[in-house]
Amino acid sequence: MIRPILRYGEATLHEKARPVEAVTAEVERLIDDMIETMYAAPGVGLAAPQVGVALRVFVADISVGRDPNGLIVMVNPQFLELEGMQLEEEGCLSVPGFNATVVRASKVIIKGLDRSGAEQQHEATGLLARAYQHEMDHLDGTVFVDRLRGIKRDLIVRKIRKLTRAGKW
Repeated sequence: MIRPILRYGEATLHEKARPVEAVTAEVERLIDDMIETMYAAPGVGLAAPQVGVALRVFVADISVGRDPNGLIVMVNPQFLELEGMQLEEEGCLSVPGFNATVVRASKVIIKGLDRSGAEQQHEATGLLARAYQHEMDHLDGTVFVDRLRGIKRDLIVRKIRKLTRAGKW
């Protein structure tokens, strides 16, 4: 089932998500819905808080469904290592229509559980490393706009407030 994606400003997006205690049938259903929602959007990643569920789960696929092995499901993820630096433009399904350059680590190692509850670990660089960091931010209540400083952040936040007042957000 495709779920509605929350937009910047909605409470669940700005709260720290809770750890998943057990991968239950309900969590598996959430994961299936998140995968379907991410591909329908289309996006390269989606975190549970973006669909209104404050649990530490995200899905990512930088191939946007073109690579059958590209889909990664992470439950209770945590970083083991972050190194280097990359500066690239980022967007977000919860902040449609807005992009900005965000500083991220160029290489990450992340661990967590897969959808069956088995431990897994992934090393990533480039876009996949960026996607992991972006989705991990969502699990900590941070949206990419929160990482911006100065005029760029102010412009985006002002435009979102204006759209909200006009009933278009």
